[in-house]
Amino acid sequence: MLWLLDALERDPGRDQLIDMLGRRVRALPLGRVRGVLHGTWLGHPVHPMSIHLPIGSWMSAAVLDLKPGRSRQADLLVALGLAGAAPAALSGLVDWAELRREQQRVGLVHAWANTAAVGLYGASLVMRLSGKGAKGRALGYLGLTAVGVGGLLGGHLAYRQAAGANHAEEVPHVVRDGWHRVGGVDEFPVGEAVRCVVDDVPVLVVRESGGEVHALAERCSHLAGPLSEGTVADGCVRCPWHGSVFRLSDGWNVGGPATAPQPAFDTRVVDGRVEVRLPLHEVPEAPYGSDAFTETSVDGHRPSR
Repeated sequence: MLWLLDALERDPGRDQLIDMLGRRVRALPLGRVRGVLHGTWLGHPVHPMSIHLPIGSWMSAAVLDLKPGRSRQADLLVALGLAGAAPAALSGLVDWAELRREQQRVGLVHAWANTAAVGLYGASLVMRLSGKGAKGRALGYLGLTAVGVGGLLGGHLAYRQAAGANHAEEVPHVVRDGWHRVGGVDEFPVGEAVRCVVDDVPVLVVRESGGEVHALAERCSHLAGPLSEGTVADGCVRCPWHGSVFRLSDGWNVGGPATAPQPAFDTRVVDGRVEVRLPLHEVPEAPYGSDAFTETSVDGHRPSR
C-alpha cells in the first residue's frame, strides 16, 4: 500500500489537469469566503471538520440498512450526507489548490474517490425513493467503500504528506530559552527580510525605518515556504509560495491559506547587536540545554569564546 501511495505521489501523468483545475479554483470569486473555507478564523483547516457530517450520516445509514425492510431514517441520513458533502468538497478544493505538487497528485485521486461516493449515494437515494430498496442499499455500500478509499488517501495527505499541518509548531520546542545574538544592526537593511539561524531554526528578521526590529520563524506555517524570500510591506510579510500574509509585530496570520500564526520572537538591541528570544509564555516548561547566553551569527555559526 505504501509503495502504491508513493508511486501516486511521483506520477506526473495528471499534472496538466492539476494545473488547469488549480487555476480555476484559485480564480473563483470567493472573496473573504475563501479565508473562511481555509479555516483562518478557526486556527486549523475547516475541511477535516466538515467531512464528519457526510461520513457520519452515511455510516449510520449503513448500520440501519442491515435491518430488513425499508428504513426511512436511512433514506434521510443518505440525503443529509449528500447535503453536507457540498461544503466539505468546497473547503477541500480551496485547500487542495494551494498544496505542493506531490500533495495535489494524491489529493486529486482523493477527490475522485469522494466524487464517486457522492454519485453512488445520489443513485442510492434515487433507488430508495423509487421503491428499489435493495439496489439502494447495495449502491450505498459501494458508496461507503469509495468513502473509505477517499479517507485512506486523505489520511495519507494529512499524516504522511503533512497537508494542513502547522509547519512552524515545533519552533518553541527546539529553540532554547534566553537571548540569542543574530547579528549587528547594520546587517539588517531597513525594510528587508533577512534570514538568520538560531539553534538550527531559521528566523526572519526585519528592521523598520524607526529602528524597531521584528523577528518571526522563517518557515511559513502553511507549507514551510521561505518567508525571507517574500515581500515586506505595511508591517507584514507575504509568503512567496502561496501568498499567506503574517503581521511582523506578532506573527498573526492576516491572510490565508495559512491557518496558524508564525511564532514571533522578542527582540532588543544591545551594544549595536540584535538579540532575539522566545516570549516567556512560549518557553517549554522543561527547556533542555544550559541557561547560558547563546550567540548566533546571521549565517548560523556560533563564534568561539
